[in-house]
Amino acid sequence: MTKNRKTLCFLYASVTLLFSINAHSLQLPTAPVDLDFYDDGKPGNLKVRLGQLLFFDKILSGNQNISCATCHHTLTDTGDGLSLPVGEGGQGLGIARDTGTGSSAIHARVPRNAPPVFNLGAREFTKMFYDGRVETDSSQPSGFSTPAQDDLPSGLDNVLAAQAMFPVTSAEEMAGQSGENPQADAAAAGNLPAVWRIIADKLRVIPEYVNLFKRVYPAEITKAADINYVHAANAIAAFEAEAWRFDKSPFHRFLRGERKAMSRPALRGMKIFFSKKAANCARCHNGTFLTDQQFHSIAMPQIGPGKGDNQEGYSDGHDDFGRERVTSLIEDRYTFRTPTLSNIALTAPYGHDGAYDTLEDMLKHHLNPVASLLDYNQSQAALPSRPDLDALDFIVMDDPQRINAIADANELKATKLSSKNIAYLIDFLNALTDPAAIDLRKNTPKRVPSGLPLRD
Repeated sequence: MTKNRKTLCFLYASVTLLFSINAHSLQLPTAPVDLDFYDDGKPGNLKVRLGQLLFFDKILSGNQNISCATCHHTLTDTGDGLSLPVGEGGQGLGIARDTGTGSSAIHARVPRNAPPVFNLGAREFTKMFYDGRVETDSSQPSGFSTPAQDDLPSGLDNVLAAQAMFPVTSAEEMAGQSGENPQADAAAAGNLPAVWRIIADKLRVIPEYVNLFKRVYPAEITKAADINYVHAANAIAAFEAEAWRFDKSPFHRFLRGERKAMSRPALRGMKIFFSKKAANCARCHNGTFLTDQQFHSIAMPQIGPGKGDNQEGYSDGHDDFGRERVTSLIEDRYTFRTPTLSNIALTAPYGHDGAYDTLEDMLKHHLNPVASLLDYNQSQAALPSRPDLDALDFIVMDDPQRINAIADANELKATKLSSKNIAYLIDFLNALTDPAAIDLRKNTPKRVPSGLPLRD
């Protein structure tokens, strides 16, 4: 071996050792194991199959024109690719979905981004939605704190199943508008138990579903009349937990001891991500799924119709106060749940309202939230155009007083990173992608028992 070659080998070994030492000096999470998931990662196959069919079946919607999968589709990485979803009344899928036509067109955009569903079957996820309005709560009769309060029935398997109870009650998402169908009428009246009964009634008259429910729940269901929407929600949650568990990314493999699973740039990015002296992303993105499960205010731009909230002096409802809507605490204003970073490179747009369309822009926002808010480029929003909806999209962002209120609530300090280190961080975030998550078409059924079309 030549002297130069020996020198190169020595340098390579030194660099490898340096990465190893640095990795061990960081507080890295543990890789997920089966016990971290519901049913110890092994839900019943038949229950998963039932949940899959229900997830893709438009029979759950009031006008039978939209399914859970419309906004959380296998072709769009369990999201929809839009900043804000085009719900009930829209046509098409993903970024090609439009706002519909005629009297059946959507009445408003769904006010928050459709979040990805990756790894939500893990037990550590005890809060759902960006504001955590559905959460595990042992003090409640149902075991969960939700907008339904005491109307939420018992028997739900977990918080993921509890979450599945609510999109079907939303006029913009799945129920439809008052006067269009009984499900929408019940939802408009705030009678959620009636919404769930109406859906169960629709399922009870479909023989294939009745047979499946009997087989999945033999101790609870012996006849069609025994089926209720809790059974459906539990099956949907089982499908989501099993189909979209992804924990074999290069980072996960690295955590399990495969030291060559990640590229050198990704390893550098990992150090920057976890180091308190660098980006310190792990301040909030920590734990097995890189989320602290808490709520933070990071001066995210507010786009879309809002959630009906109003800053002092306003009455148009275009603000979104985030967690404050649940807790009624002023200190929770503009705070939103820290998302998991599972397959984050696949799940743009980013933020509670999908304000940023690239991972780099979202990352740069974290490095200087207030400056990014003040300099927000509205063209980043992926919103199908319609004049009446467009007129509402940037009301908050065009109002300096409202922007300043969001900025004042920011809790993230500005952090300086070189463009090279930002690139390394993005390399690390890309290493959080499980290759199996890139193509999810196998999770789409060929048909559904209602006979309704799968295509949107």
